[in-house]
Amino acid sequence: MKHRARTAAVLAALALGLLTGCSDGGGGADAAPAAPSTLALPAPKQAAAPAAVLATPAASGEVRVQDGPFTDRVKLTGLALSKGSTVGGHLTVTSDISDVLALEIGAAFYDDGGRLVGTGAFHYQEEEPATGEHDGPRAAGEGIDFTAVAEKLTGTPVSAVLSIPVLVNE
Repeated sequence: MKHRARTAAVLAALALGLLTGCSDGGGGADAAPAAPSTLALPAPKQAAAPAAVLATPAASGEVRVQDGPFTDRVKLTGLALSKGSTVGGHLTVTSDISDVLALEIGAAFYDDGGRLVGTGAFHYQEEEPATGEHDGPRAAGEGIDFTAVAEKLTGTPVSAVLSIPVLVNE
């Protein structure tokens, strides 16, 4: 019984020490606030490379959209693979109404066995760096049409997988 009482007293003293050790003891009026801790992760230097081989080969003419950090903020419609080496469609921003400053849509082209045979990209910039003006359609509101053409093909593409590695809003 004596042992239990001593253990309880030690635990109570430890708890009291922890509580008072965590306070500033002086009311805190003049104490400087603790600096918030920050966690800074390096920005990716480039988008992830497309899969060399699709786990499940796509059907001929199929255009898939790879899940990514921005796919829930846009709506892609009218997706089509034409002439085997061009993929296009229409993109509308659904997350908000602010202007899109920059957008990149990556396209990976695959043969009938699901092997990567080429890549392409569509780049969009709301304002031209030199003039600060934009002449074409805007991604916010009604959206924009996009086209990505395969470069340096090593085979005949029959399907494509789209990704959105860059989406910058105002």
